[in-house]
Amino acid sequence: MTAVSGSALFDGPFALATLSAADDSAGGPFPALVTPDGRALDLRAALGEPGLTVRSLLERWDAVLPRLTSLAHERAGAWRPLAGLRVHAPVEPRQVFQSGANYRQHVIDLEAAHRPADDPRTEAEARAEIAGQMDRRAAEDLPYVFIGLPSALTGPYEDVVLPAGCAQPDWELELAVVISRPAYRVPLERAMEHVAGYTIANDLTDRSTVFRRDMPAIGTDWLACKNAPGFTPLGPWLVPAGTVGDPGDLQVTLKLNGETMQDESTKDMLFGVARLVSYISQRARLLPGDLVLTGSPAGNGMHWGRLLRDGDVMEGSVTGLGSQRTRCVAEGAA
Repeated sequence: MTAVSGSALFDGPFALATLSAADDSAGGPFPALVTPDGRALDLRAALGEPGLTVRSLLERWDAVLPRLTSLAHERAGAWRPLAGLRVHAPVEPRQVFQSGANYRQHVIDLEAAHRPADDPRTEAEARAEIAGQMDRRAAEDLPYVFIGLPSALTGPYEDVVLPAGCAQPDWELELAVVISRPAYRVPLERAMEHVAGYTIANDLTDRSTVFRRDMPAIGTDWLACKNAPGFTPLGPWLVPAGTVGDPGDLQVTLKLNGETMQDESTKDMLFGVARLVSYISQRARLLPGDLVLTGSPAGNGMHWGRLLRDGDVMEGSVTGLGSQRTRCVAEGAA
């Protein structure tokens, strides 16, 4: 659910959302046009398409965007308040691409936190070494991208279940890119033509299972550490790219129980939105509604020495995109 306050929910004249009645009655989730003052319009009725979804809108984004803009300005039709409606993840992607090690300071902090006890380097030396590695990656133009599961997504206000056996659950708030046009082998200078808009993702990670201890040469185990059901709260809104401004200059902020833990600009990204979209498209075909998670900035739990536990409340925001609020619940807890 979302609480509508006196302040704008997001920047721009409108956003897209997937909503339903609070009790999931009346036909289940539906695609909605949402205004920053907290009004919602069921797009199935407004466009005369009973089977419409946000993803099907994205499949013809260039054609439908002017109509959505007109609806937002006209304010005609059966608009209703968001209060009392349930807010789901704004889109159901077919694919989720996740950028790792994309914030310079975040990687430096993680490397320092994971240093073995017998590391002969001082912390300052270790930080300087990994900083040099990050600078070389950027110079050599080598993003790091892996695949996530759509089944890990959940709504922006749902409880997050911490699985039994998840020893080090951690937060990672991120800017998420939503794809419109199909993209395959797209040049850098045309990559942004394939971006419909942006939303917020909290890409939770079990730090204890990131690395395979049985066969270190295998490296990371993203299935085990990131893809539990509901481990990626998404949304609340899909804000069109044209109203967001520069995605390379947005503030990503996460609060844990009211205390600010992450508060960093996307300026710290090694590889920006256009570079990630182009890079992924050289290796896979991006489809309308797909997500590109751009990585998480400094300030995760490993850095603070404080990981998630039952009862914790996370509040995440990105400039112009609104905010999400999720409560952690241990698996099996009442």
